[in-house]
Amino acid sequence: MGSEILVHVSTLSDKQSRRSSGDEQADPAPRPSRRAFTAEYKLAAVAEYENAPNGEKGAILRREGLYSSHIIEWTRARDAGRLGGEPAGPGTPAKQAKKSADQVELEKLRRQNQKLSADLTKTRMALDIMGKAHALLEELSESTDNDKPPRTS
Repeated sequence: MGSEILVHVSTLSDKQSRRSSGDEQADPAPRPSRRAFTAEYKLAAVAEYENAPNGEKGAILRREGLYSSHIIEWTRARDAGRLGGEPAGPGTPAKQAKKSADQVELEKLRRQNQKLSADLTKTRMALDIMGKAHALLEELSESTDNDKPPRTS
């Protein structure tokens, strides 16, 4: 058993000495690169996936070597208008870019006004509740002042 350990140690030292001396060749396998997909491929894959019946969607993903997260991400990008397809909704970034600075500020101020109005309504309701609680406590306090204390026998 001791000789096995020595052999293993000697092979490690041989590899280390070869690396340091430069005798060992560079790794022949190229470094893997990240896959890149064209916009046309993404649109086609999303369309095929969406049109497939439920039992066949997994087969499409396996055949293409994709994950469901790819399809989800590409669908969101397509709907936002970032894949060259038609944007799906009215609030797409392309339409937002066409708004003037005054329109953007106006929308921002309207949202802020709605939020402040809601906060004011909540505050008024809380003050109303506090006023009623205060009146109830005063009434209870006055009724206990008027009552005679209980007799101890």
